[in-house]
Parts: sequence; C-alpha cells; structure tokens
Amino acid sequence: MGLGVCERCARLLEQLVAYVRKLSRELVERIKECVKAISECCCLRKKTTVPRTLYHPVVKEHERRAALELLQHLDADSVQEQQPHASETLHCSGSELTGRECLHALNTLAVSENHELQQSAAAYLLHLSQQLNKDLVVEMGILDPILDLLESEDPTVQCNSCACVAILATSDVNREAITSADGVLQILVLAKSYDPRVQQNAVGALLNLTRSERMLEALCREGALPVLALLLQSADSEVQFYSCCALRNVAAVPEYHPRMLGIGDCFLLKSLLSLLSSPVEKNSCQACLCLRNFCVNVRTQEELVALGGVSPLISLLSSPAVQKAESAISLLSALSQHPPNRGTLVEEGLVQAVGKLLLLHGNSSSTIVSHGAMTLCNLSATPTSQQAVMNSECVSRLLEALAAPSTTEQARICVASCLHQLSSLDLLKPLFAKEVTADHVSHLVSFADQTDNPELSFHAASTIGQLGMKDAPLLSPHSDVVLGYLLRFLKSQEVRFQQLAISTLSTLKNDGCFADAISGRLVQEQLLRVRMQTDRTSELLRTVPSPLPRLDEAPSAKGSEGSDP
Repeated sequence: MGLGVCERCARLLEQLVAYVRKLSRELVERIKECVKAISECCCLRKKTTVPRTLYHPVVKEHERRAALELLQHLDADSVQEQQPHASETLHCSGSELTGRECLHALNTLAVSENHELQQSAAAYLLHLSQQLNKDLVVEMGILDPILDLLESEDPTVQCNSCACVAILATSDVNREAITSADGVLQILVLAKSYDPRVQQNAVGALLNLTRSERMLEALCREGALPVLALLLQSADSEVQFYSCCALRNVAAVPEYHPRMLGIGDCFLLKSLLSLLSSPVEKNSCQACLCLRNFCVNVRTQEELVALGGVSPLISLLSSPAVQKAESAISLLSALSQHPPNRGTLVEEGLVQAVGKLLLLHGNSSSTIVSHGAMTLCNLSATPTSQQAVMNSECVSRLLEALAAPSTTEQARICVASCLHQLSSLDLLKPLFAKEVTADHVSHLVSFADQTDNPELSFHAASTIGQLGMKDAPLLSPHSDVVLGYLLRFLKSQEVRFQQLAISTLSTLKNDGCFADAISGRLVQEQLLRVRMQTDRTSELLRTVPSPLPRLDEAPSAKGSEGSDP
C-alpha cells in the first residue's frame, strides 16, 4: 500500500522535480562551457606549428591493418630503381606482400574517411608514380585508388593525387585509361580549386592529357575548353601557363577552332591578347604560339587584327628576351600572309620594327631572321610599304644576316628570296645600289655558286642579276665564278635557271670585264644550244592541230542528251 500525499504536497513535489531538472541542464551546459574554455586555452596546446585537426574519425580495424602493412612496406625498402614487371611481388618487412595485397591496402586507405590515412595513400601512390614505369602503374591496377583520392576533401590528398594523374598522363596508354575511367571530370572539378597547389597539379594533368590528339574529343566533351579559357585569367602565373599550353595543343587541330572561338564574345582571343602583356616571359610566348595556331583561318586573323592585336605584338618585337621576339614575329609573319591585314600592319609600323628586330637579334636567332624576311616579302607589294622599307634599315640588316655564321641554311634561303624580291622593285633599286658593298657582293656570289642548295643559289644569283651595270665593277673580282655558275645555269634542265642566266649575261655584256668572255666560244655554244632547244619546242607546238584553250576560258557548251549532233 503506497504512502498517500495531499494534492498540495503533490504540486510542491512536481515543482521541486522541475527545478532540479532545470538546474541539472544549466549545470551540464556550464560544465560543457568550462571544459571547452579550458581545452582551448593556450597553456594546454602542443608546441607545434601544425594546425589542430578538428575532426578525428575513428580508425576502423581494417584500415588500421592496411596502414600497418603499407608502413611496413615503406620501412622495408624503397621501390626498386629498376622497372619491375607487373607479375613481381612487393616485399614487406621480411614477409612477402603480394601486389594484390598491397593494392588492397591502398584501395582501403584511399576510401577511408580519415584524411591522414588518405594522405599516406596519396603520398605512397605519388612515390610509385614517380619511380615505376608509367604504364606499369596502371597495369598493376593502381589507377582506381588514385581516382578515388581525387574525391577527397583534404587539399593535401587532392594535391598529391592530381600530381599522380599528371605524371601518369605522360603516357599514351595511361591517358586512355584515365579518360575511360571518367578521370577527366574529376580533374576539371579540382582545376577550379582555391588551393593553388591543387589547381596547378590539376591543370598540369589536363595539359598532359592534351598531348594526345585522340584525347581531345573526350576533353572537349567533358567541358574542358571553357575551364581552360577561364584559367587564362588566373592570378597564378603557373596556372596561366599550363592552361595556355593546353589550349595551344587543342588549337593545333583546326577542327576544334569553332568550339574554342565560340566561347563567349571572342572571350578566348581577348584573354590570349591580354596574356601577351604578361610580365612572365613563358606566358607571353605561349599566348603568341596559341594565337599562331588559330591563324590558319583568315577570318580569325581578321578578328585578331580588329581586336587590336597588332600593337601589342609589335611591342614584343623590342623585347630583349629572344623567345618573346621569336614568338611575336612568327605570329606577325602569319598575319602578313593575308592581304587585307597588310595595310594595318604597315600603318602600325611593322616594317620599321622588323628592321630594329634584325639589328637586335639578327645575328643570334635564325627564327627571327626567317620570319622577319618572310614578313618583309609579304608587305612589299604596295608603294607605301616599299617606302617604309626605304625609310628603315631592313635591306642592310638582311644583307648582314645572309652572311652571319649563326644563320641556318633554311633562314638563308628566306633572306635570299626576300632580297631577290626587294631588289626587283623599281622603287628600291636605288636603295640597293647604295647599301650593297663589296663584301655583300662577295657573299652573294659565293651562295650563287653553291651546287648543293639550288634554291639559295637561284635567289642569290637573281639578286646579283638585279643589281645592274652600276654595280658591275663590284662583280669584276669574281668574274670567273660568276661566268662559271651562269654556264651551269644554261645547262640546267630548269627553265628558270636558263632564263636567269640569259638575263644576267644581257646585263653584263657591256661591261669590259665580262664582254670578251660572254662573246667567247663556251658561252655562245651554250646560248646556241638553248636557242635550238627553244626552236625545237616551238616546232613541236606548231604540230598541235588546234590552239590549246586558255586556262581562263570556259569549255564550249555541249548539247543536251538526245539533241542532234
């Protein structure tokens, strides 16, 4: 039988219980606050510069065993420097740890919720990627844990796993494996990371993937182009460089140009033009090279000129950095090939800039010499541009570059071709008569006499043929050599060499030093042979029953089927 209480006492007891509960809750909260305050006091902190980890997931037993196995393996010895085969076993502290068991340990740690374990796995995988044959790493099945680690929330893990992918992506086989395993999308996500280390490695991985043309379609399909274009505006110069290099690789394939140039309102072209002014030399150079790949399309050239791209490119020509100047002149040379661009290029002062460029780097860079000469050839078609050549030092710089020891054979051909074209222009003939010296003539004769380089020989001899009687005295010391190569030209099966020899002999026939030799037996016999050959060709042409139709004439209309003949 229970002890009964009155109604009043029952109410008092209920109030007491409620009061105690309230005090208990307040006490608990107060205790928690005190404990938290004490735990955060500096007096209890460890003397370390490493930030405290606020979240410590429980290490599960299978994760602990995997970590122990991996640690034992690392303690046993480092990965062999020689490249092992996929069938080899890995050894672990005196007991064999087979490849399957090691892979299982790595897979276990890669998907752990413990960031420290993920870091260990990522670091070890990075070590393997650096030490082993790249194809072997994927063959061993290690790509899967690497891609798992890309999804980690820990920046260190992301950084190391991206580095693994970047290393593995230097192999064609691995590139295909990465794209097949949907690794591109994961890399693109990390390319937008706010951690500069992660972003650099992610963009570096994308760059290595673009080195294979077969991978480009997969990259474009996953949305890599807009990401790379945006990264050109990154505050990190390394990220800018890697993204620009990647875009340059994609732009090397013209079929991707519409997709690339369709991003925004000329966004990519504007970003690349902005990068031209980068104080980082390699970034500016890569921007030039990327734009150069786009310039195979004349419409893109016109857009580039319309966006004001000529002025910053010409500014780069005055840079003391050779690579900057080389990149800029190669792009300007491409722009000068399209006739509608030439007026703007001349107005912007490109001819004078090329003259200064040849003075600055003409003796050290064959790339600059070649593209500078081609640019001048392309721009010399109008009186305005010819006047610009007269007002510059281009001709004298070209003559010096022709004989420079550092100039390659291919560059010499470009220079000789340019001199040939410029010397044939009536407006520039007085300039050549003024600029050409005895040394210049000596070098021209030497190149004209070469038998192992017909193109160089032809253009050098053509330039000599354009000099005229006024410069004939400069040829007198070389009369034997000149007559020697002219006789060889007359014997040539190429009509252009025969015609060049005849026109040069016609110019020199009134010079006392050459007159006797030209009227001599050897020269006259060769001229007679050429005349006979020409007469024979004329006779053969007369045997043709009807005149050959002109190329610009349309063939006569044919009757329709069923009509009378």
